[in-house]
Amino acid sequence: MPNISKKGHAMPESPIRKLVPYAEAAKKRGVKVHHLNIGQPDIETPEGALDAVRTYGPRVIEYSHSAGMIQLREKLVEYYKTVNIEVSTDDIIVGAGASEALLFAFQSIMDPDDEVIVPEPFYANYNGFAVNAGINVKPIFSSIDTGFALPPIEDFEKNITPKTKAILVCNPNNPTGYLYSKEELNTLRDIVKKHDLFLIADEVYREFTYDGKTHTSAMHLEGIEQNVILIDSVSKRYSACGVRIGWMVSRNKALMATALKFAQARLSPPTYGQVSATAAVDTPDSYFESVQAEYLARRNTVVEGINNIKDAYCPNPSGAFYVVAKLPIDDSDKFCQWLLEDFSYENQTVMFAPASGFYSTEGRGKDEVRISYVLNVDDLKASVKVLDEALKVYPGRV
Repeated sequence: MPNISKKGHAMPESPIRKLVPYAEAAKKRGVKVHHLNIGQPDIETPEGALDAVRTYGPRVIEYSHSAGMIQLREKLVEYYKTVNIEVSTDDIIVGAGASEALLFAFQSIMDPDDEVIVPEPFYANYNGFAVNAGINVKPIFSSIDTGFALPPIEDFEKNITPKTKAILVCNPNNPTGYLYSKEELNTLRDIVKKHDLFLIADEVYREFTYDGKTHTSAMHLEGIEQNVILIDSVSKRYSACGVRIGWMVSRNKALMATALKFAQARLSPPTYGQVSATAAVDTPDSYFESVQAEYLARRNTVVEGINNIKDAYCPNPSGAFYVVAKLPIDDSDKFCQWLLEDFSYENQTVMFAPASGFYSTEGRGKDEVRISYVLNVDDLKASVKVLDEALKVYPGRV
């Protein structure tokens, strides 16, 4: 029998999706499962994005330019002006989601066995993208005790080697919801400039900030204009995850010319997705005002609820729609599976993502779960109640 590749064996399983069979089994038993494991908002996609696909006129669905439809890239240039980022259409390459855009970036700036530094916990699929590109993630620990603030500069310095080519941050952060401050970004700028590295900034949650705080983009940083790679998407901003349209942005012409070759190798991004994304960019600010207010109420429900549970702790993040909570449990993987297999309260249970899958360092996150507050407030209150009751009887409580 032929062998599976080493890369295939090394590809990690998704901590977000690996428990799906247990959730499906629970539903077959008649148990209601509250899905807080995946960043799939229940917010309605803007009507304009839906109508654009419904009314798409051409009788032939053609390839687009490999960098993406010019109409979409022109819309994105206009959008970035509204957040004080000046770029041209040539500075943007559209991909099948931010995932493909990040892969283009990895492949364009790193050779096999090169390294990217990432504060952990981080979006679990960064590990998968790194395996795909043949590169190595070098994690730097950020602690729940600081709310997952940027690690000290010396932690970055001591991990930089000749193989280090980039630092990757997600801001606001998935999975923690932490919003990096301007001062923290300036710290990253200084490290990047000193060591001549790329700074890859995943900013797909830019619109979701709370408590009067504002988002600072890596594209705003002075002195490293040629070093910054912005990763962005319509998935979360417009609640259009299935559209699968994201993009990379950089003012570095040599980088973009290289990334375009990878884009050409896969021909073009999906046409209908680009049509929908182009229309989505015209979504009025009022949409985000109502969405922000909804997410703020949801965040408060989850954070306050968890912090009222004995021996549980949850920081109060200022962005995105995630929290990482510390629970009195022995093993988050076991606990999350137990919730689906062996526990229900009033015929309900809850599905979390084990935080262990968001760390690259073995053994970390064993007493933490990531919670996506993508359900309505009533369902979130019910979920917190289920969690409270579950912790009272969980065999592995510590």
